[in-house]
Amino acid sequence: MSIDPTSFKQAMRQCAGAVALVTVGAEHGKRTGLTVTSACSLSDSPPSLIVCVNRNASAHARIREEGAFAINFLSEDHALLALTFSGQKGVNGDDRFGFGQWTTAATGAPVLQDAVATFDCVLAQEFETKTHSIFVGEVRSVAHAADATPLVYLRSGFHIPREMRETVSVGDLDSRHLSWTDFS
Repeated sequence: MSIDPTSFKQAMRQCAGAVALVTVGAEHGKRTGLTVTSACSLSDSPPSLIVCVNRNASAHARIREEGAFAINFLSEDHALLALTFSGQKGVNGDDRFGFGQWTTAATGAPVLQDAVATFDCVLAQEFETKTHSIFVGEVRSVAHAADATPLVYLRSGFHIPREMRETVSVGDLDSRHLSWTDFS
């Protein structure tokens, strides 16, 4: 059974994704990065994430060369930065780091100082598909800003999440406001 690529893309646009910058390069002049919605947690033992990167992206080869990368989850204030790292503003490679406030992580990867969360990773494993590589990053350091509002991509545009304000009823039980802490 063959799925039409346009139908697939339209369906995926209905699924919200956290917007992140994958950054790589310890030396000025050799840094690069890209905007993704394909980064997520893999495990907490050991702490690790996965990110899917198109083999045509400039960062792909650099991640392999460096053996390290950072994943910087963006806030609502970073929409322009997301567009810049996606290539839509005509800025490439190291020039992209002229926007935002950057520092260097333990692995040498660039990290965005005011990101919602940053994960400094060493490349632990790689899996190849037809067009992308799935990079597994073992986390070496983290930082987060609990008061920052995350940026998400949905239906071909940037959005910010809003919390559910109503109570939720499950069967005969009154449920409290749902949050992740309610499930643990």
